[in-house]
Amino acid sequence: MAQGEITVIHHLSIGIILGSTRPGRVSPQVGNWVKGIADKRADANYEIVDIAEFKLPFLGEAGAEEAVKKWSAKIESLDGFVFIVAEYNHSITGALKNALDLLRDEWHNKAAGIVSYGSTGGARAAEHLRGILAELQVADVRTHPTLNLFTDFENMAVFKPAAAHEQTVTQMLDQLIAWSGALKPLRKSPVGQA
Repeated sequence: MAQGEITVIHHLSIGIILGSTRPGRVSPQVGNWVKGIADKRADANYEIVDIAEFKLPFLGEAGAEEAVKKWSAKIESLDGFVFIVAEYNHSITGALKNALDLLRDEWHNKAAGIVSYGSTGGARAAEHLRGILAELQVADVRTHPTLNLFTDFENMAVFKPAAAHEQTVTQMLDQLIAWSGALKPLRKSPVGQA
């Protein structure tokens, strides 16, 4: 290492989880935007985690143990999450609910931020997700960027966020990193493993 060069050691791994799997979904656009903001920071490793790529079975469905094993290993390896949440019928997608339900211990004592979108900014989906996360012992942070399909997307298909959203994402990430760092030691303690 050259003199004066700074080495950044990343202690936290944060997964940006795309919560929609339908054809034509906009969650990859939103997830990549969040990752672009996150990558300007030097506080964690951020990666996109697309549940569509895991080809997860429905809970209780036989024959896809390898897919669940890979999903388990991915979630276990992460210290925190940013959920990119589409609102479907006033709630989260079935694919996201299933992905959450397939695991249990892998979620425990971690932190999450939520970025939601929909006709009302996805607020109702985010509120449903908060209840599910509480049961999975995931601490969700307060700041919650909400994106409106009518004002932040062109023709409800091309993501063009208002500039002010970047500051809200930054605040959410500040809280997420603080909570993820605080909870990491708990997972190694006897109390955290109970």
